[in-house]
Amino acid sequence: MKKENIVYYNDELNDELFGSKIESEKIDGKYKYIHKNPFWNMTAFILYRIIAMPICKLYTKIKFKMKIENRDVIKKAKGQGFFIYANHTQEFLDVITPTLVAFPRRMHVVASPVNVSLKGTRTAVKMLGALPIPGDFESGRNFIQALEKYISRKRAIAIYPEAHVWPYYTKIRNFKETSFKYPVKLNAPIFSATTTYQKGKNGKPKITVYVDGPFYPNGNVNQKEASKELRDKIYNTMVERSKNSNIEVIKYVKKEVL
Repeated sequence: MKKENIVYYNDELNDELFGSKIESEKIDGKYKYIHKNPFWNMTAFILYRIIAMPICKLYTKIKFKMKIENRDVIKKAKGQGFFIYANHTQEFLDVITPTLVAFPRRMHVVASPVNVSLKGTRTAVKMLGALPIPGDFESGRNFIQALEKYISRKRAIAIYPEAHVWPYYTKIRNFKETSFKYPVKLNAPIFSATTTYQKGKNGKPKITVYVDGPFYPNGNVNQKEASKELRDKIYNTMVERSKNSNIEVIKYVKKEVL
């Protein structure tokens, strides 16, 4: 009989159960969120469109038999840049999923600084669209400017509000409304992309991603209230979609408080 894979946690909002051991680069005011060098941008285009996209599509099909349902709703944001909010259940795949959801839009993914800290791959990761979370006031200002620029260029920006990767987790963890201030500030539509797990051949998990939206900021309330409204819409939508999972690869159990 196969041994059950159990992971214990204390706090679904803050527990980093599968954290990277890589020391994070400090993101300060010197970090470039926007690149103006034509050679850099051309190389990034080739890497993203010609090399990475075909490999990513192949990977998702072979490993997870991944399907994306309801992707046509993205067309409702025609002529606009938009945000995608998704649950964080795979380390590598979660870089790919929003890219496939938003295709052919150019995608940027808000990510941990760890993702741009490994010397051998950090340049490629930046070219593929990673936007590391800022570490001080100046980098925060540059980060916002980058979001504004990319949204104005009708690109897509993915955010994982759960923050931490919990592999194969089939529910939706609680998350704050903090990251929803960006679409409110930029008056941009948002979509949810909920990863769910189903039993495939030989018991191996396959993935179905459900896309919903667009949801728009409420312009009749203040930024905090509008952010909370968007957060609740995304959270409730994702909770409903998560019910389509029918396999539990890893069982997550909350530790009892003594």
